[in-house]
Amino acid sequence: MNKKLYLLLFFVAFSAFRVAAQTTLDVNFNGLGFLDNREYKDFVPRSRTYSGVRTELDLGLNVDSMNHFVVGANAIHEFGAQPYFLTVNPVAYYNFTGKSWNFFAGAFPRNNTLANYPRALLNDTMMYYRPNVEGLLAQYHTPHFMEAGWIDWMSRQTNTQREEFLWGAYGKWIPSLHAPLYLSHYAVLLHDAGAAVLTPDDHILENGGAQVLLGVDLSRKQHLLDSLTIGAGALLTFDRERGLDGWQTSTGFMSDIYAAYGRFSIHNEFYDGQPGKNITFGDSFYSKKFYDRLDLMWDAFNAKGLTGKFVLSVHRTPGYTSNQEAFRITYELGRRKIATFGN
Repeated sequence: MNKKLYLLLFFVAFSAFRVAAQTTLDVNFNGLGFLDNREYKDFVPRSRTYSGVRTELDLGLNVDSMNHFVVGANAIHEFGAQPYFLTVNPVAYYNFTGKSWNFFAGAFPRNNTLANYPRALLNDTMMYYRPNVEGLLAQYHTPHFMEAGWIDWMSRQTNTQREEFLWGAYGKWIPSLHAPLYLSHYAVLLHDAGAAVLTPDDHILENGGAQVLLGVDLSRKQHLLDSLTIGAGALLTFDRERGLDGWQTSTGFMSDIYAAYGRFSIHNEFYDGQPGKNITFGDSFYSKKFYDRLDLMWDAFNAKGLTGKFVLSVHRTPGYTSNQEAFRITYELGRRKIATFGN
């Protein structure tokens, strides 16, 4: 499947290259190193340390200012693991960047597209172990409005392997550029169908959630802090097994507060509502009837393209208080032009 995708993108890119008046070739490198220690008292199987490094190298063929083809690889090594590379994920996608539209097709980086998704819907370990979205993403944006829809293929159906894909949508509405109000939403749904050879007790599973927040961005309205956003709204989860039961739902109040000054920042997420079934690729803490997460963050260094961040997290659920300490270092070269072709 990956070989076919590479060949398709190569031939499309080659055809476009031949007819382009001026085509440029660029290169990009980025890396992520992480040491993430989690002491979860109410989720003992997840109480472990994630540590390793990711490196991505890719080449981009820019047919013009709007049409781009990118091919490369993203590899992960977990510290102390054998063999050296846990996985090497192909990067191969087409990207259209227009005045109001942005479109991706192929295997494209998650951190440029879905990085801001709430952890309740997509957990933060996905940036370690699933760096690419494999599918499609379309985004429409104006100064007041942004809406995007995407699909991420998680598993291809075989005689024994299930067919799974994630579908999602997110957006933001700013009524006035002169007022601090905004309305944001995120949604995700996992479709989990059976293998090609079905078992008698097999059912199609569907699981997901949605978050809607009404917020204010006060970053430009005060001088004490560099950034301050406050949002409040609702979190909804839903789950069903087709042919066995109907939709099982849970709802609750959700708030999100972020403040930053200099190299220091604070992020607090709070949920209070009905305990629900865990969203498969979401953070398990949100299946509790009460959850509060406080992140205390320090940007230890910030050089050209290079950042290092310490994060101390405190998790509170009914009867438990857990802690988490993480250090992440990231490097982004940025797309650098290395050649120009054309008449």
